[in-house]
Amino acid sequence: MSRIWLLSLGLMTSYCVFAQEEPESESEIQVPSHWTSQVEFGYQSHTGNTDSESLNTRIKGEYIEGRHRTNGEWRFYRLNKNGKEDKRQSNYALQTDYKLGPKSYLYGSFKGIDSRYSAYFTDYTWSAGMGYQLTNTEDLLIELEAGPGYRYQKPNLDEIDSDDVVFPNKVKEPIFRSNIKAEWQVFKSLKLAADLNLINGESNTRLDSELSVINNITEDIALKINQSRQYHTKVPEGLSKADSVLSVNLIFLF
Repeated sequence: MSRIWLLSLGLMTSYCVFAQEEPESESEIQVPSHWTSQVEFGYQSHTGNTDSESLNTRIKGEYIEGRHRTNGEWRFYRLNKNGKEDKRQSNYALQTDYKLGPKSYLYGSFKGIDSRYSAYFTDYTWSAGMGYQLTNTEDLLIELEAGPGYRYQKPNLDEIDSDDVVFPNKVKEPIFRSNIKAEWQVFKSLKLAADLNLINGESNTRLDSELSVINNITEDIALKINQSRQYHTKVPEGLSKADSVLSVNLIFLF
C-alpha cells in the first residue's frame, strides 16, 4: 500500500496597503515606511508502488516608503523520483511602483521562469506602464495596469512532449501587458482575491488567471483554496487551449 505524507507551512508578517484611499490632494499621499513578508513551504512523500518526493517553497515580500512600493516573489519546485531529480523550476516576479497622484502610478515589472525539465528553459517578460487604483480601502482593493513590454522564450527541444503547449522556436518580441488585481475582505475571517494577467504578442497571447478564497480558522491558521488557469490563443494541434490547477493549502500565520 502506498503512503503519502504532506506538509504545508506558512509564515506571514504585518499587512499594509499602498496609499489607502482617498486623499484629497497629492500632498496627502505620504505613507509611512512599511515592510511585509510571507514564507510558505510544502512537502510530499510517496512510498510503496511509487517512490517520490516533492518540495515547493514560496517567499514574498513588499516594501512601501512614501510614494514608492516594491514587491517581489520567488517560487521553487523540485520533484525527485526513485532517488533522481525529475523536475526543478524557479519562478521570479519583481515589480516597483511610483505614486503619481491619489489613484495613478507608474510601474515596472519582471516575471521569469527557469526550468531544466519543462517545455521552456527560460520564459522572461518585462513591462512598464501606468497603473490606476479604482479603489483602495481596508475592505476592497482594485488595481488596473497596462503598458508595453518585451518577451524572451527559449524552448527546451529535448523535453518537448506531445502534451506541451510550446512551439520549437526561440521568441524575442515586443508585447503588450495588462493586469487586473482585486482583493475583497468580505468578513474579518474571509477574503476573496483575483488576479488576471494578459500578455499579447505576435507569437501567442496568454491569459493567466488566479482566484483565491482565504478563510481564517483561528488567528494563526488559515485555509486557502486557489484555482489557477492558463489560456493560450495558439497551441499545437490536438491540445486544449486552457489548463487549470486547483489547490487547497493550510497556512500558519505568525
